[in-house]
Amino acid sequence: MQNKVQIVVWDKSRGTGGRMSTSRNPDGTSSLADLGAQYISATQYYAQAHHSIYAELLAHGILKPLEATVEGLRDVDGTKNYVTPAGMSSIAKHFLKESGAQLHFNHHVTSLFRRGASWEVHRKGGEPEKFDAVVLTMPVPQILQLQGDLSDLLAADQRGQLEAVSYSSRYALALFFPPAATVPVPWAAWYVPGNPCIRYVAVDDRKRGQESPDCGSSLVVHTSVPFGLQHLELDKEEVQPIILEELHKLVPGLPQPTSTKCQKWRYSQVLTAVPGCPGHMTLLAEPLLVCGGDGFTHSNLDGCVESALRVLGALKEASVQWEAPR
Repeated sequence: MQNKVQIVVWDKSRGTGGRMSTSRNPDGTSSLADLGAQYISATQYYAQAHHSIYAELLAHGILKPLEATVEGLRDVDGTKNYVTPAGMSSIAKHFLKESGAQLHFNHHVTSLFRRGASWEVHRKGGEPEKFDAVVLTMPVPQILQLQGDLSDLLAADQRGQLEAVSYSSRYALALFFPPAATVPVPWAAWYVPGNPCIRYVAVDDRKRGQESPDCGSSLVVHTSVPFGLQHLELDKEEVQPIILEELHKLVPGLPQPTSTKCQKWRYSQVLTAVPGCPGHMTLLAEPLLVCGGDGFTHSNLDGCVESALRVLGALKEASVQWEAPR
């Protein structure tokens, strides 16, 4: 597509990754912390279907096999698990770099207006711009919240399918420790059974096989879905002490962190996708307006790849009709 279109990415966040988010200690002394997706699981089917994707990521050192101990991890026959040495966001960064896209962060899309053969896209705190085609990949409820002409263009069956999409919600908390501090647990990650607050804990550098006395460890906590839903409308500052109190019960003797970061995932993982998991939805053919993302498939890397391939197909079909690169 690079020879046919100019690709521009608007991301409302401050960095690449979305729910494949990777954070680091502000003082730079601690390991990375994956606050969203934790590792990649490729089933036997998808390892074959997306072989070229996995081969590329492995060849570039972006993925490597998960060798650390994950207590409670379900062992599914034929499934291969991978970690990311540079953090989960490195996957998105790699493909965006390969695409040649222009990246613009802190660009929060608010509305879309049809202007003849183009879309005029508005954002918070900036001037609108026109595009020949638009692909929306934010969580589906945020697509439905967009202002402008989108609401009038949605067919009744499209709106019904989009409104049926649902997500789980949870909080994630990262603790960054100073160099030489020891996290007193035998595992790299643990799926906690039966706890009403915490579902998953990981020593993130150990999970990636990167423990070093010169770099402090990081600990990542994911809450349970019921806890996330119960506390969804609270501020992060109110929820963090609750998570920490429960964490110290589960893992006593933790060293004092140098910093922490709490993340609210209002849209964590897809519970109910668009019926039939079509991978994408074309809302308008001319000018092209396409939706994609895990809301149209399922919440893992392979779901994202499946959606991306379907969106690419829609763009290729439209590009045949475009007279020249724009």
